[in-house]
Amino acid sequence: MMFMRLFSDGHKQVFRHFSDLTDTVHTAHASRKIVAWVAMLVIGGFWGSTIPLSKTATSTGHLPLGLIFWQFVAGIVLLGAYLFVRGWRPALSVEKVWFYIIVALIGTILPNGASFLAYPHLPAGVMAIAIATVPMFTFVIALLVRLERFALSRFLGLVVGFAAMVMIAAPETSLPDPALSVFVLVALIAPLCYGMEANYIAVRTPAGTDPVSTLFMASCFGFLIVTPLMFATGQWIDLSGGLGAPEQAMFAAAVVHAVTYVGYIWLVRFGGPVFSVQVAYAVTLSGLFLSIIFLGEGYSVWIWGALVLVIIGLVLVQPKLEEPETAPQS
Repeated sequence: MMFMRLFSDGHKQVFRHFSDLTDTVHTAHASRKIVAWVAMLVIGGFWGSTIPLSKTATSTGHLPLGLIFWQFVAGIVLLGAYLFVRGWRPALSVEKVWFYIIVALIGTILPNGASFLAYPHLPAGVMAIAIATVPMFTFVIALLVRLERFALSRFLGLVVGFAAMVMIAAPETSLPDPALSVFVLVALIAPLCYGMEANYIAVRTPAGTDPVSTLFMASCFGFLIVTPLMFATGQWIDLSGGLGAPEQAMFAAAVVHAVTYVGYIWLVRFGGPVFSVQVAYAVTLSGLFLSIIFLGEGYSVWIWGALVLVIIGLVLVQPKLEEPETAPQS
């Protein structure tokens, strides 16, 4: 009887301990979800401001490589100062060098180059809508490389999000000139690159790197790639005449890009590639509303229906966060 009583008491203690531990894990996981959602909305909201800023920056004929050059310069100065204060020193390897180069190419040079080509020909609203296709590209790529398993709810969420973007685009921004359709395709190069980048960062990030140092080093290598191309193609932007509205918008977009991009890299690591690219929805809505406010672009009542669909899509596409690991108890 004594043995049975001890066994029963011990079993109850183990069960209570396990129950408390499970509650702690579930609470921690719920907290991670909240952090991921809040971070995604904040990052996307600020990132969306680069859309009207970039539209303004290209309004006087500034060409893509010149804009990207100054974007890299701003990033190097800001991030370099931060890392210097922290006492950070680069530790390069062949693996890291290739990682930084690829991030520079598919994270800034190619997508921004394509976007800067399209901005003069398309409304800022259309550019904002194009960004919303990032999750679709990322989801397909993640499935192809087996980073994600197919989930019907997540797929339906992406479809609903796409439908929302169509609702925003179709009534007000359909293109009267068929010749402009080529620039829509050019604009879609950016979300394709971001989808590739999200998956690449998720599986290829070298040990010992962090979001700030990653963007700083990618900016350095991107600067080395873009500078000779810029001068060779005559795309240098001369600032000796002062900073007008386009030039001010260019630097403002560069600062916002540097800050939000660091946040995006962090979000990819924290929430996974498929969840993190949902930031595109926040970027789209932010870009649309800011374009209305600062550029005077108008949109119909359809945008409110699209807003409802976007919210539904975000609810369906739940964050896929890894469960926190629990250390064995001694």
